[in-house]
Amino acid sequence: MFTRFPCDLCGKDDCVEIEVLRPYAGDQVPSVCRNCGFVYVPNSRSSEEVAAVWTDEIFEHAYTARIPAIKARQVYVAEFMDTSIGLSEKSVCDVGGGEGLFLDMLRDNYGAEVFAIEPSPAYCNAMSKRNIANFAGTVEQYLEQHGAARRFDVVSIIWTLENCASCRVMLETAHKLLNEGGHIVVATGSRLLVPFKKPLHLYVGKAAADSHAFRFSANTLKGLLATNGFEDPLVNRYIDHDVLCAIAQKGDLENTVPWTRDDYRAVLDYFERWHRDTAAHYA
Repeated sequence: MFTRFPCDLCGKDDCVEIEVLRPYAGDQVPSVCRNCGFVYVPNSRSSEEVAAVWTDEIFEHAYTARIPAIKARQVYVAEFMDTSIGLSEKSVCDVGGGEGLFLDMLRDNYGAEVFAIEPSPAYCNAMSKRNIANFAGTVEQYLEQHGAARRFDVVSIIWTLENCASCRVMLETAHKLLNEGGHIVVATGSRLLVPFKKPLHLYVGKAAADSHAFRFSANTLKGLLATNGFEDPLVNRYIDHDVLCAIAQKGDLENTVPWTRDDYRAVLDYFERWHRDTAAHYA
């Protein structure tokens, strides 16, 4: 059952479909918010249903963090975290812990104390075998069952925020799980308004659109952090790297720091240029 949602960033329900993505997408085409330029899929299933898609379909048949490209980006994010905020003896909760390879690295190479929230029972079992404490379920289910009784120095959300049912809910949950002065780390490959990193048909696929509902520019990612109680974001050099990573400190939910909107017309033009480039070089 699909439900229509407003923009997770600004709360407006005024978006326009990115028509040029129709040849690449499945039944649903991503849209861009006219007010803030955030790219999202307006119609989505519940967080449990989206998690089930990843658990039963994507994780089960295709995805693994063991391939060199994914391991390399995890190493990059881990090093960026350690040089930016330090990891030794800090407690880290990874939302969407997967097979636990990232947390294994944070524990063994950087001396962090690690915990995972992961909807896939098979992956949780794999993490348990690696002596990584974990919770099998979504972040919403974790909070329902445990509240914020346990808090962490760092909450990491790597290649997961774009795949959830609501990034606003996920960031609100991360805020509750953090110690005062703690940090959130968001890493994604879904960066926009930068040089094209791949042909468009490899960026927008035929899979259910709400399994990858959100796509970020640096502005919209920093805006999401700002509107959900985080401040002083440190962003990596994403312009010539295929990773966009932001680290921000837990702040006051009632005191939103300024953030910059994207012009939705520039976003539409960006995808149109990307489509022309793909058609010219990768047809």
